[in-house]
Amino acid sequence: MDPIEALDEIAYLLERERASKFKAKAFRTASAAVAALDAEARRDPERLRRTRGIGSSTFAVIEEALAGEVPRYLRDLRERSGVERRSQLRGMLRGDLHSHSDWSDGTTPIETMAEAARGLGHEYLALTDHSPRLKVARGLSPERLRQQLEVVAGLQNDGFTLLSGIEVDILEDGGLDQEPGLLDELDVVVASVHSQLRMEAAAMTRRLVAAVSNPRVTVLGHVTGRLVSGSRGTRPPSTFDARAVFEACAGNGVAVEINSRPEREDPPDELILLALELGCLFAIDSDAHAPGQLSLIDHGAERAERLGVPADRVVTTWPLGRLRAWAWGA
Repeated sequence: MDPIEALDEIAYLLERERASKFKAKAFRTASAAVAALDAEARRDPERLRRTRGIGSSTFAVIEEALAGEVPRYLRDLRERSGVERRSQLRGMLRGDLHSHSDWSDGTTPIETMAEAARGLGHEYLALTDHSPRLKVARGLSPERLRQQLEVVAGLQNDGFTLLSGIEVDILEDGGLDQEPGLLDELDVVVASVHSQLRMEAAAMTRRLVAAVSNPRVTVLGHVTGRLVSGSRGTRPPSTFDARAVFEACAGNGVAVEINSRPEREDPPDELILLALELGCLFAIDSDAHAPGQLSLIDHGAERAERLGVPADRVVTTWPLGRLRAWAWGA
């Protein structure tokens, strides 16, 4: 087995199961170190052992791959990961409107995220790094976001489109944490609450309604903020008048995100059913912070299909032209 392919697949599977980002990064670093060597050096165990970026665990994988074996670590990960969750709706998804790179709290460069999305067969991916106030996630200042827009513009390829975007923090008064004129330049604006999650219900309702009433918002992200499992522990959902919020989403053409991360399952099933009843659009998104997490949309697609969400109500099943016309209010 090719050592680079083995190292990359291990990193991908570790990312998908939301293992330590440092563990996955070690395998991506080793893969890049091997790729930088010439063909002769790649076959020389002693040279590989001395190469910066290759540690004992990654070297063991390389050795087994060079011996013509599927490395034991990779076999174990494949068995543990199992088969991705299948649904008819998953096959209809054309892209993803919520992802992060190492410009904020993601683990890899923009180019690596885009390449992984292409590898999944996506036609488009929105890059939605965090906004300035979320300092713990290295949120993008207006200046850094403008720099990122130049990078995104240079990464377009035939058959795949990297959409510009942001996951903008919803402020306590329902305002958006970025310059309004700059938000106008983006393809996609995912608006999410990341602070004061235990705000009193009436105030949280006003906050969310104000945000989705802003014409710059295209998607309402992980609406309850809950965590149901995972390394960060659990967190109860925010309380608010869901009917009022989803009526505002429907009235303003804002998609309700079905966040595919298993530790979120946000919105809960009953809120997806309410949003469906009220005529909302949906965006099935990965909220990926690493390439391997882009495939988590299979979880969101399975939930949506089980709850009877029609494919045409899911904006991420739409072709790019229709998606852009909706996002830009055309």
